[in-house]
Amino acid sequence: MAAPVPIPVPAFAEAQIQLLLREHEADVASSALANTAASVSPATRRALQATGHALTGLRLSQCRTGLGGRVVGEFVADPAVSSGKSQDENSERSSDGLGSHGIRVGDVVRVSDVSAGSGKKAGGKDKGKDGKDQKEKGGPEGVVVRVSEKSIRIAFGQQGKGGGPSKEEDEAIEELWEKKLWAYYEISQRCDAQTNEANHGENGKIPPDSLSHFMRVAFGHTTPLSPDYEAAGPIEFGDPTLNDSQKEAIRYALATKDIALIHGPPGTGKTHTLIELIMQLVQRKKRILVCGPSNVSVDNIVERLARKKIPVVRIGHPARLLPSVLDHSLEVLTHTSDPGLIVKDIRKEIDEKQASIRKTRTGRERRAIYDDLKQLRKEFRDREARCVNELVGGSSVVLATLHGAGGSQVTNQKFDIVIIDEASQALEAQCWIPLMSAEKVVLAGDHLQLPPTVKSANLKSKDKVGKGNTEKKYETSAEAKEILKSASLERTLFDRLLSLHGPGIKRMLTTQYRMHEKIMRFPSDELYESKLIAADSVKARVLSDLGDEVESTDNTIEPLVFIDTQGGDFPERAEDTEVDQKAVGMESRSNEMEAMVVARHVDELVDAGVKTEDIAVVTPYNGQKAILSKMLREKYPDLEIGSIDGFQGREKEAVVVSLVRSNEKHEVGFLGEKRRLNVAMTRPKRHLCVVGDSDTINRGSSFLKHWMDYLEENADLRFPDAGDLL
Repeated sequence: MAAPVPIPVPAFAEAQIQLLLREHEADVASSALANTAASVSPATRRALQATGHALTGLRLSQCRTGLGGRVVGEFVADPAVSSGKSQDENSERSSDGLGSHGIRVGDVVRVSDVSAGSGKKAGGKDKGKDGKDQKEKGGPEGVVVRVSEKSIRIAFGQQGKGGGPSKEEDEAIEELWEKKLWAYYEISQRCDAQTNEANHGENGKIPPDSLSHFMRVAFGHTTPLSPDYEAAGPIEFGDPTLNDSQKEAIRYALATKDIALIHGPPGTGKTHTLIELIMQLVQRKKRILVCGPSNVSVDNIVERLARKKIPVVRIGHPARLLPSVLDHSLEVLTHTSDPGLIVKDIRKEIDEKQASIRKTRTGRERRAIYDDLKQLRKEFRDREARCVNELVGGSSVVLATLHGAGGSQVTNQKFDIVIIDEASQALEAQCWIPLMSAEKVVLAGDHLQLPPTVKSANLKSKDKVGKGNTEKKYETSAEAKEILKSASLERTLFDRLLSLHGPGIKRMLTTQYRMHEKIMRFPSDELYESKLIAADSVKARVLSDLGDEVESTDNTIEPLVFIDTQGGDFPERAEDTEVDQKAVGMESRSNEMEAMVVARHVDELVDAGVKTEDIAVVTPYNGQKAILSKMLREKYPDLEIGSIDGFQGREKEAVVVSLVRSNEKHEVGFLGEKRRLNVAMTRPKRHLCVVGDSDTINRGSSFLKHWMDYLEENADLRFPDAGDLL
């Protein structure tokens, strides 16, 4: 392989900043809440809740002090709304339930008074650090801690700074009492953080002599060093279930001196492999920083390491962590240590002070309490901080999200190796947060599945980088402009390193433990060089093998079903009337007749004895997702209905895929993205049912044509009658 062409690091950083700024602009442009805050119309609020972006008709029922001194507010359904007395919000919910919505634990939301206009009642004194009143910004911002049918809990505080609310935030939270409220997704701040990380040094100029060896490898200034298997020493694998490809990946990762890519196709045990690698490194007295792009990806590793009795420290906002890993979080470990006993007393005092606010009669008394709270929270954080260095510094394995790795708890620590899981789903700028001083790196992922979601990738070609305020924020050199011609945020570090240094730095896992062989065969042949092998335990299993409660039917004995809706009886339609697209920043398509076919197939599976929690219905379009939810949600509350993109990394016993597209022009849109289809077709274990119009789909691309050909030859082929559905 030819020597890689060196990439100028300062220019690359500049280009990344421009792309991140463009992404931020796209993020803001996609949200009607960017400038309107709480002044959006009731119809828009209902549309936002219908599409999962908001939760309306709330009231604050109680507050308490949570981890880190944060105020946790519990919000329930407003009786005036749930009883139908208010026409302002959705009155279809149950008497005390919140109704359906898409807000989940870990989401960043803002809570606003529905009756307040944007900044209309804002005073001029209570400004935040950014100069904006909390009311002007639409109310206090927090992280969702818990969601149930009847309530939602939100932790308020300085996000990412490990502290409780400021005085202004305290006052904003108090303003929520006795108000009609709603909560909505805050505009993503991810690009701001990543831009700051990418902008290392003045204007992104990184001195060449400051580049670590890994950075020189990463940008093609030198080639990777040869792996030293002898220096890695003999390996006694602790997990007897590891297959040969997993063992080889671990041997290579231990022997390499700078970089290793572990390519884990669906179901091949990538995380399983990483756990054994981490244990081998711990045995070798190495310090390891483990990161991932999402909290779920990191918590999954924490759970598995905990079962192996490996002591770990998980850094991250407690509200975003899975309950099963909280005992390993830095904040909980801090509180459960000996100095943490004193912290409990301070927390109790904070709660008492917080509760006394509502009993005050004058503004002077209230301000005095806020001042006391500020001092108490400072003492609270100081005592916590005394434990942090000892806990993190004494741990062999520290885990954080890529963004969380930029916190002070991590940046001052030295690690022997950095491992990034799901690296093919992370923006490159995210990855550089923990990698700036790394000497050895292991990236694990699958670059043949969906890359990170990038909103700016869908901008029209006339919308150039630097449009709007971007150029005012940051000037771009000629070198950076040249890089921008072929640059994209969708190209991950995993992709770029593989392209730069070739397959020699990669080890692929080849035995998959998820899918029936007939489900696996097409993606293996088309995307994975026919290298995937179905393990004996999964290669022939079908739904009827689940247990005596599942009957043997045409569906439960078939691993692969294709319901071909070819013809004009199942037309798609653009979603342009039911939802305020401008408000929710989305454009979608649906196919109601095809949804009926999907619903009937789900009925047949359930009638045969398959549990609804073992079934998933996925589709590439939110419009179709909404229709399917309307048809199936009430009947099967445990049935999972979602987008293909949102189901990446998941699995179910049975998956029904609704392709939607059916039109005379044979247009398939973003359905033509083979990585998206790869996700869809590799989620099921025992049963995959594809519903779509082969006449439209097979003309979308050569990949789609090959898929349709494979289904026609290998699947149980069925042709629905539209008349039977009506």
